[in-house]
Amino acid sequence: MTETEHSPAVQPFEAVAARLVDVAMGRAKADLVVRNARWVNVHSGEIIPATDIAVAAGRFAYCGPDASHAIGPDTAVVDAAGRYVVPGLCDAHMHVESGMVTVTEFCRAVIPHGTTSMFIDPHEIANVLGLPGVRLMHDEALVQPVNVWVQMPSCVPSAPGLEEGGAVLGPKEVAEAMGWPAIIGLGEVMNFPGVAANDPAMVGEIAATRRAGKTVGGHYASADLGLAFHGYVAGGAEDDHEGTRMEDAAARVRQGMKAMLRLGSAWYDVAAQVRAITEMGLDSRHFILCTDDCHSGTLVRDGHMDRVVRHAIAQGLKPMTAIQMATINTAEHFKLEREIGSVTPGRRADFLIVSDLCDLAIDAVYGRGVRLASAGKLEADMPAHAYPASAVDTVRLGRALVADDFRVKAPEGSGDDAEVRVIGVVENQAPTKALTARVPVVDGIALADPDNDVCRIALVERHRASGGVTNGFVSGFGYRDRCAMASTVAHDSHHMIVVGTSETDMALAANRLGEVGGGVVFFSDGKEMALIEMPIAGLMSNERAEIVAEKADGLIAAMRAAGCTLNNAYMQHSLLALVVIPALRISDKGIVDSADFKIVDLFV
Repeated sequence: MTETEHSPAVQPFEAVAARLVDVAMGRAKADLVVRNARWVNVHSGEIIPATDIAVAAGRFAYCGPDASHAIGPDTAVVDAAGRYVVPGLCDAHMHVESGMVTVTEFCRAVIPHGTTSMFIDPHEIANVLGLPGVRLMHDEALVQPVNVWVQMPSCVPSAPGLEEGGAVLGPKEVAEAMGWPAIIGLGEVMNFPGVAANDPAMVGEIAATRRAGKTVGGHYASADLGLAFHGYVAGGAEDDHEGTRMEDAAARVRQGMKAMLRLGSAWYDVAAQVRAITEMGLDSRHFILCTDDCHSGTLVRDGHMDRVVRHAIAQGLKPMTAIQMATINTAEHFKLEREIGSVTPGRRADFLIVSDLCDLAIDAVYGRGVRLASAGKLEADMPAHAYPASAVDTVRLGRALVADDFRVKAPEGSGDDAEVRVIGVVENQAPTKALTARVPVVDGIALADPDNDVCRIALVERHRASGGVTNGFVSGFGYRDRCAMASTVAHDSHHMIVVGTSETDMALAANRLGEVGGGVVFFSDGKEMALIEMPIAGLMSNERAEIVAEKADGLIAAMRAAGCTLNNAYMQHSLLALVVIPALRISDKGIVDSADFKIVDLFV
């Protein structure tokens, strides 16, 4: 096998242990030896100079001062020339679907950025296609040249009674999935009130995961650190990525959880929470870095976990600490420290050659001992993955929508204006604000008020072809022109969300996505300005990540031309139906007070 062939499926340690011993002892020759490296040892916290590293059967066999005894005529030898050898980076919590691409395309995009292990929660496709959809992504994950483990979605729907998506999963399905080879645990348990109330479904799913000896992912999206938080922790969640404050991170670690600090395309939660380490002095072993949600534009241009590590270092962490939080800490949390997370014998030979540790300047990326990328360019041969017909044609509107579907009738006697509840977008964060505003009323219809940054929002039911439309108001996008954006990416029920200032454009945008089978589209003054087709479950494109990123650039440009100034408005748009995160959301059942978990009237 040459240095740059496709990474083979990794063999179990016990199948190759004898060969690893023989290579370490000099009785057999290595497949690859990296010489003269600075060994970034995440176990001891040292950088050890003048180290040689030998690889055999896709695993590390020897890490020490001289591997000449392991070099034979067929051994590939790489001179690190004093550069750093760093463990491959791990993303502890993420959703492939948020990248707008398939698992294969996501891996193609992130491998050059040093990500060699991902822990994905496919609850987006689960909400559309149910357990068969999870299996599709699971099986695609198995054939990647890097490690992609899957967390079984826990909350489908995310909040029973407040929304109705395209599927329902429960303890039976969770127990079944725990036997699949790539399932590593239970995905983020978003129904935190259900856990605190001992909801039978949540109790059953967590119990099935614990019986399987796997990790229970958390999602406590509340600032309340009182009894509700303690009840949630007692219910079994082992990590949480929803903290936004220093005290959130500290509270989770003190309760035995892992605090996952995320930096995604629109979620900037590392800086505030990392102060629990840099200022409070808490033990960094229990903190983990992740992305949660990154769209294709971020992946292609800005990076993935390398971006997160650099950001953490910029917030005052030592480079070693930040790297540990993206490698060994993650591996230990998922009970995989014997497989990944460090450059040490027996582990999978996933590593980076890095010329500058503070900037994490990655020169080469290796997976299972094979070079997959160098100088920022992918070298691995990764054919596109085809999805079956059952995964497309999932946008079922039932009828053509018209402008009247998006008009909101004001209460009798409203006069020239009416007071409405407004979803308030918070820049770079997942939570929203519960606002109110007085909007103009003309001929009995409550209108958008662009001058005061109040747009129309609608949720269009797209799973059962009911033709249902829920209407509301949203603030924070800043649209001035007559425009509308529609998306079938609408966490977590994944109906269609339409935001705009013009009912006519809202209808055009919704119908357009019905025609193409899902995605994101932007209309302005009756004209289509940008379109990203996502025919796979209405969530993922079947095109290359670079092409999707280019289309995403066009979308962002169209939004900005219409007045939007948000850092990543598409990601903010996609969360407006996420009823498990406070404070105000929209669902197919109405306007949702996500702090008290109840449906409320649109008009105050």
